[in-house]
Amino acid sequence: MTKATRFETLRLERLLPASPDRLFRAWTDPVEMKQWWGPKGVRCLSVDIDLRVGGRYRIANEMPDGSVLWISGQFEVIEEPELLVYTWVVETDNPTTERVRVRFRAQGHETEIAITHERISTKALKGQHRDGWAGCLDGLVAYLGGIRGGKPGI
Repeated sequence: MTKATRFETLRLERLLPASPDRLFRAWTDPVEMKQWWGPKGVRCLSVDIDLRVGGRYRIANEMPDGSVLWISGQFEVIEEPELLVYTWVVETDNPTTERVRVRFRAQGHETEIAITHERISTKALKGQHRDGWAGCLDGLVAYLGGIRGGKPGI
């Protein structure tokens, strides 16, 4: 009998001054996503999105050292403009499949974005994802022009 693997889960929330429709579009339109995706020091080179259940996405990230990191996956749930659920695979020699859930919830004239990143294999990787997601959200805020409120990832 094999021992069950304990995976890590990361949760982050941010309150942004935009509608769920606007944020959903920024998250799913390749032209828009390319403008804000990636933490500081990382440049998004390309985004391909086939926005349908079963459709795939692929994102190229140019890292500070000039290397390119590819992230890809498949959409499992699309409930526009409230929810996206998709797999997350960093294309390496030994890839693992993680899952990301992004919920857009209206809060008056603002929207709370709640990200849940599941099936993370180690605490160290969870920390890297926390930093990456925080940087992506900072980029989205800059792209949209402002932020109010926020909760760090746990």
